[in-house]
Amino acid sequence: MESSESQLQIRLVTKQECFAVPDVPLAVPGSIEHNSLNELINQLIKENKSDFLKPKEFDFLVLGELLRVPLLEHLKEHNISTEIAIDVEYIERTPAPEPQDSLLHDDWVSGLHCVDKWILTGCYDYSVNIWTTHGKLVTSQKEHKNIVKKVAWINQTNPSQGFISVSHDLTGLLWQWEPGTDQIKPQVVLKGHEKGIDSVGVSPNCLKIATGGWDTNLKIWSSSFESDDEPAHKKVRGDKNLITRTPIHTLKGHKETITSTSWIDNHVICTVSMDHTIKFWDAELCGIKNEIVGQKAFLDSSWSSLSNTLLACSADRHIRLYDPRSSEGSVVKTTFTSHTLWVSSIEWSKYDEHLFMSGGYDSGVKLWDSRSPKAPLYNLEGHQGQVLAVDWSNNKYLVSGGCDNSVHIFRNNYVF
Repeated sequence: MESSESQLQIRLVTKQECFAVPDVPLAVPGSIEHNSLNELINQLIKENKSDFLKPKEFDFLVLGELLRVPLLEHLKEHNISTEIAIDVEYIERTPAPEPQDSLLHDDWVSGLHCVDKWILTGCYDYSVNIWTTHGKLVTSQKEHKNIVKKVAWINQTNPSQGFISVSHDLTGLLWQWEPGTDQIKPQVVLKGHEKGIDSVGVSPNCLKIATGGWDTNLKIWSSSFESDDEPAHKKVRGDKNLITRTPIHTLKGHKETITSTSWIDNHVICTVSMDHTIKFWDAELCGIKNEIVGQKAFLDSSWSSLSNTLLACSADRHIRLYDPRSSEGSVVKTTFTSHTLWVSSIEWSKYDEHLFMSGGYDSGVKLWDSRSPKAPLYNLEGHQGQVLAVDWSNNKYLVSGGCDNSVHIFRNNYVF
């Protein structure tokens, strides 16, 4: 019988030994998709493993990309011959995050950072707020005189070391907080930017802070709460007995606002800007190490220390994966497309080199696998307006905030 069902030879392989099946070629129809492969591998495991009682959900990697179309179509997209046996690697599917809570604020939420069981937020009503991951407001304070654009805990594992907030009032504030109490107090004010501050990053060793803003300058500051290490002219106490601090270094090079500031390590900072460029700076020598020129204004970025790659989103619907070390071809290694409006915020997982999340002006929040560029793993529904910030600093929680005045918490069911 003449059939469009051309047969393909495949080998099912896995790095997860507990799910391994005999390594023999199998003939499958070219039209086979993810669901049918999932049924097939579950059946084979059941036949070979007497203790395999409950079916598992698997994903399938073919030529380094997750299978999202019929197998034959996937091979044609990659110009691979159908005459040879194809290795199909199966991996346990990332489970869907579960909605846990929604934190209602009085205005737009533009800054987010979750450490331990505490969520730090910054808002357009000039407030900084601390919540528990279970939805209880612990404390709220308004010390800034304009919108709070970004917030960050100084230490990724110890919130008692305080936090930084940056604002369009041209200042940054270093706050002290005793975890569990409602007492938060600004101790140090960072002064030096000539226009609003849009981005902030804390060095891995927690000793330095980098900020970027509308004056196009990148500034590096001490994160210390002490004034003893300050030169005399930088040791001024002003309103409310705050220590006034000026920057250690000012790095010039961007032509438009700096929208994201990330430390690669304790000596290198990555910035992205609306001037269409990504710059890598030497924080010790105060110069540019590397530059990548894009096509659009950049809105956010996220560096992965696991894969040594950078995700960046621009004034379009796409997320791009950059490998700054690349010496062959384009530094853009992958483009991810699913959002229908601009992507405003992205963040790599800190425990899995393939997973990241994104938020967009289409009110969408998405969980991605970098091996699936055509479609996200999951859409995390709930926002009723533009998403301005996402955070995945705590493995257990995917957090997002935006123009609907709310922060949404999704529990990650894939925690090591």
